[in-house]
Amino acid sequence: MKGALKQIFFDPFQEEFKNFDVHFNQVMSSDIKLVDQIAKYIVKHKGKQFRPALVLVSARTLGAATNNTYTIAAVVELLHTATLVHDDVLDDSDLRRGVRTIHKIWKNKASILMGDYLLSKSLIAATETGSIEVMNIVATVAKRLIKGAMFEVQKARSLDVSIDDYFRMIADKTASLISACCELGAISVNSSKEEQIALRDFGENLGLAFQIKDDLLDYQGSSGILGKPALADLEDKKITLPLLYAFQEASDKEQKSIYKIVKNGTTRKNIGLILDFVNRYQGLEKATQKAQDIKDEAISALNILPDTPAKESLTALADFVVNRNK
Repeated sequence: MKGALKQIFFDPFQEEFKNFDVHFNQVMSSDIKLVDQIAKYIVKHKGKQFRPALVLVSARTLGAATNNTYTIAAVVELLHTATLVHDDVLDDSDLRRGVRTIHKIWKNKASILMGDYLLSKSLIAATETGSIEVMNIVATVAKRLIKGAMFEVQKARSLDVSIDDYFRMIADKTASLISACCELGAISVNSSKEEQIALRDFGENLGLAFQIKDDLLDYQGSSGILGKPALADLEDKKITLPLLYAFQEASDKEQKSIYKIVKNGTTRKNIGLILDFVNRYQGLEKATQKAQDIKDEAISALNILPDTPAKESLTALADFVVNRNK
């Protein structure tokens, strides 16, 4: 599936990605030795750069990429990287993408400061576009990311999570940045307000579908698909959509029993009980259907856009997101 994503979404736009890499490397450079050292490590071990790719491909649905397109692509990658650096400290993660995390090499103080530096760098870079609209969207998405993370921490403590709470969390934590990437891509080229809103709505729904699929895959960890134990999210007391749908159908007594397991911590034995509970009440099937429905909404939002290879790539991406196995 990784090869399929590369073929449908990355390969057709190689020239844009080469130009972006040059731009991003320039933005990441610093005259502070430690910052530059960590920045080079980040660049060396960068991931797929999915979010800047969304900016580039969204722009290409409406025209040729501009200098502002590349600046905005760098802005969203800086913002995303800042959140990852902070997340690794909060989660005490040893590895990310198979390599040691920054806080395991340079310790927490340097990692937190580097995350702050990348966040401020992204906001400063947004000003280079000269667009108040761009700056407002970037600042708003930064706020949404933090709000989503804080709300998730709050809910993990109380375990009082409704389906509305779940969608609020994933909208802020995941969909907000993906939506902004698509909208900003449109803004960076000659586009109408209607086209910008269409790409914003596509991105918001794509982000929701992406996160629901991630949460579904967590329930399949035991099959070896993800290479990690099933229900790893529940170890962090994250209650996600498959379990919430099962709660809708279960008795109060069963709900309380499952909540007690989550609160006290999962073990190999009670993970089996939770999996059985979710399967019995078709939580996985309902969450899968919801992801498909939201994906369809994402694709429908693109209907007003001209038919271009970039639009086809976005459509194929939406299908890929809900059908992937990792």
